Amino acid sequence: MADNYSNELGLRFKERYDELKWLYFELYHNDEKGFEYLSRLIKQYYTDRDDSLKALDREREKTPDWYHGNDLVGMMLYVDNFAGDLKGVAKKLDYISESGVNYLHFMPLLESPKEHSDGGYAVSDFRKVQPELGTMDDLRRLTAKCHSRGISCCMDFVMNHTSDEHAWAKAAREGSQEDKNRYFFFDSWDIPNGYECTVPQVFPTTAPGNFTQLDNGEIVMTTFYPYQWDLNYANPMVFNDMTENMLYLANAGIDVIRLDAVPYIWKELGTQCRNLPQVHNIVRMMRIICEIVCPSVLLLGEVVMEPSKVAPYFGTTEKPECNLLYNVTTMASTWNTVATRDVRLLKRQMEKLSELPKDYVFLNYLRCHDDIGWGLDYDWLRERGMEEVSHKRFLNDYFIGKFGGSVSRGELYNDDPQLQDARLCGTTASLCGIEAALWDQDDKALAVAVDADIMLHAYMFTQSGIPVIYSGDEVGQLNDYLYHADINKKFDSRYLHRGKFDWKLAEKRSDPESYQGRIFTALKKLEEVRAANEVFVAQADFYPIGTGSPNVLGLCRKYGKQKLLALFNFCEEERTITFEHKRAYTDIITGEKHLKKYIDLKPYGFIWALIK
Repeated sequence: MADNYSNELGLRFKERYDELKWLYFELYHNDEKGFEYLSRLIKQYYTDRDDSLKALDREREKTPDWYHGNDLVGMMLYVDNFAGDLKGVAKKLDYISESGVNYLHFMPLLESPKEHSDGGYAVSDFRKVQPELGTMDDLRRLTAKCHSRGISCCMDFVMNHTSDEHAWAKAAREGSQEDKNRYFFFDSWDIPNGYECTVPQVFPTTAPGNFTQLDNGEIVMTTFYPYQWDLNYANPMVFNDMTENMLYLANAGIDVIRLDAVPYIWKELGTQCRNLPQVHNIVRMMRIICEIVCPSVLLLGEVVMEPSKVAPYFGTTEKPECNLLYNVTTMASTWNTVATRDVRLLKRQMEKLSELPKDYVFLNYLRCHDDIGWGLDYDWLRERGMEEVSHKRFLNDYFIGKFGGSVSRGELYNDDPQLQDARLCGTTASLCGIEAALWDQDDKALAVAVDADIMLHAYMFTQSGIPVIYSGDEVGQLNDYLYHADINKKFDSRYLHRGKFDWKLAEKRSDPESYQGRIFTALKKLEEVRAANEVFVAQADFYPIGTGSPNVLGLCRKYGKQKLLALFNFCEEERTITFEHKRAYTDIITGEKHLKKYIDLKPYGFIWALIK
């Protein structure tokens, strides 16, 4: 069908042309040919974009804040673990909808070497799906089916590096200077050693250093792993070609492009090669290009750093960058609270978030595909007698069940005995104590662990932004220890929580007597109540409140005439909170109305109290 909006591209391009050209020329030294090539790409990908996707673009252009509401609920999943392949996922969309999910994040599914994939983050071809998962046509059909059900699709775009088996890397290894220029190649260690003086190591234990020497003696920059070669974004060819790869995925029906490791993409000698100004110029250009070609598509930034370095990736009101960012620090602070039963640090984190503009939309989650890194506010903790090294050791001991009285069952990742540092792996259910209770056949302990699991999800749903469930958490899936027997996985403990989805567990979701049924039903209720009350929209006022108890976190949301007071008990004992107000409130989970001064919270209990 012919495009009925023939002037649409011209209008979008004209509105943004000057800024895009200025940014490109500043970064790439007035490279006219490079910019002309980029302009042709933009026009071509707009022309090639499917009419149904263009219709979605126009719909979302009319409501650009469509993702700021209270109706989006996400789920991240590995296609193979969840349903075997892309066709299998398409067959499970009824389950997705039943789960209340309308935002699907497909974990890395592009072609990558089986032996050196880093979980799919070493891409060898940005235009091919891993053969065992299907084809790009399968992906297009799946996204189309998702869109017909009102489900948005997210996918990882690994932009910092390629696999050493990518066509560019292979050509560079064979001597192509053009392809060497896409990476950072050196003939001696002089310049790499200069970088090492200022650039931190990401994985000092498992992948020390930031460079790898090849068999022919040449040295290439590899910030993450030796088989992941860093791309040189100072080369306009890299930016142009990677932008084309991004648009290719957008035209396959992907609604949210997750920019993997985005703070690392610009390298400069004498710096930490993190968060440099050029990174923001690149992300801003990518945002502009999406607004021209595919304005329904959002950019999600993966910035795994402290809050002061995360927020700048939203950009400014006049020059926005990422539409969405991960709420990384909150995840770590949440599990710190689970271990300590002390809500003070988490309250401080909520205070910081409440001070940010309401246009900043975070993705909130309890667990993700990755480990839990203990990036906490140690200056604040130190003032309260908690030193960084000893506190991290306590947290890790607690969550691997080594600390006395702990019911958590996790494993360490990248344990560095020299730095006395490690990260944590494990599913939400296993970290909450469900696994231990089942092992001990302790029904009372199981009930408490399930309450803890549900309370944490309720707390996540109370935060501003988009709540994202890790596949399996909706039915309390436990750690998968089978990875220890897989030669390609056994050295990476993150596979502990990346196990295959257990559909036998899912079959119990309708059984109210099972823990799977309790969790599934509770999460579904939380989703429905959240979607039914405007007080959960991103534009609501949001801030923590005092509760008089070090174990109970209080949060308040206000929007219009609605006011929500939410209380969360982070300990295994009952707590009574003084509820100082003069009006009746409704417990919007149970529907019961109350007028009382005191609220009793059971162990790991919570309440959503709505005051109109």
